[in-house]
Amino acid sequence: MDSAVFTLAAELNAIVKPGLLWWAAATVVAHEHRLDPQLAAAEARVRVTPPAESAAVRTMYKRVGIDPTKTRPSNEALLRRVRKGGTIPRINSLVDIVNWCSLEFQLPYGLYDLSHISGPVTMRLGSGGESYAGIRKDDVNVSGRITVADTVGAFGNPTSDSARTMVTTATTEALVVIYAPAEIPAAQMKRVLDATASRMADIVGGHETARLVIS
Repeated sequence: MDSAVFTLAAELNAIVKPGLLWWAAATVVAHEHRLDPQLAAAEARVRVTPPAESAAVRTMYKRVGIDPTKTRPSNEALLRRVRKGGTIPRINSLVDIVNWCSLEFQLPYGLYDLSHISGPVTMRLGSGGESYAGIRKDDVNVSGRITVADTVGAFGNPTSDSARTMVTTATTEALVVIYAPAEIPAAQMKRVLDATASRMADIVGGHETARLVIS
């Protein structure tokens, strides 16, 4: 069906090799206390033994002409926040899981409410002047940047996502997009998707309806 159709534009074939999960029957709550010790442990680990900021993700940005020190990938921004003594922001149970995975695996994640996505999804470079309303932010410019789009238009990128497709406690069906650099092996992406799906099943329930790893 259209909701599980994904295309990677040819212009990104040698730059991004994304992984995707389609999820159904989730129950999202504002604060899941079972996550408290898990997130605290993840934060402690990166403070004691900080993972290297992902060179491959930075290279992915540079290859489309973006300076990753000025427009940071979401995984790196989260890592820097935690290493400085901050915590993973608590938004809701599903967003919190994705942020936990992004911090641990040091890959940018996108998380979207499928009920607000119209038709097939394409990952491509944004067109000139293209933007969308960000989550708690002004318009997000995606011109010349890696973005995901549906028949309505762009709704996400590896730095920040859109208000239109944001996940809330009303979300029951979701799409997870991992913006993995082309250098990441497919076997590694499978392990990352397995871990992500396991945490989602444990915390928000529901089940995976489709999965895709671009290899």
